[in-house]
Amino acid sequence: MSAVPRSEKSVGRFRRMLDRLSSSQEDLESEELREDAETTGCTKIGDCHDRQVVTVTGTLRTVTLRPRAGVPALEAELFDGSAALDVVWLGRRSIVGIEPGRRLIASGRIAMSRGRRVLFNPKYELRPLGRE
Repeated sequence: MSAVPRSEKSVGRFRRMLDRLSSSQEDLESEELREDAETTGCTKIGDCHDRQVVTVTGTLRTVTLRPRAGVPALEAELFDGSAALDVVWLGRRSIVGIEPGRRLIASGRIAMSRGRRVLFNPKYELRPLGRE
């Protein structure tokens, strides 16, 4: 049994429920992604530094094909609730399963480019669609 009176517990639960209902969809998704990163043991993107070897997880927000120095490059923005990270696969036009809304785990060395975090040709693992 806890030492907190029942009425204070109820107010706490009610307050949390009300906060969740009044939060925007993006806030709720960000909270869920941060919790997911914590439970999988991955580094939060917001905590990544230049030249650090990391494993990160999140949801792909955008996926685009851009040439880089005459070589095709598949670029995706990975978001984990704390910050965004650009993931670049040089020499690839497409990868099966790499699409907006898909969750993945990526590992590699962080590079900083104009203040943005970038992972080039990372090892990656696609996460199952929907709830796990």
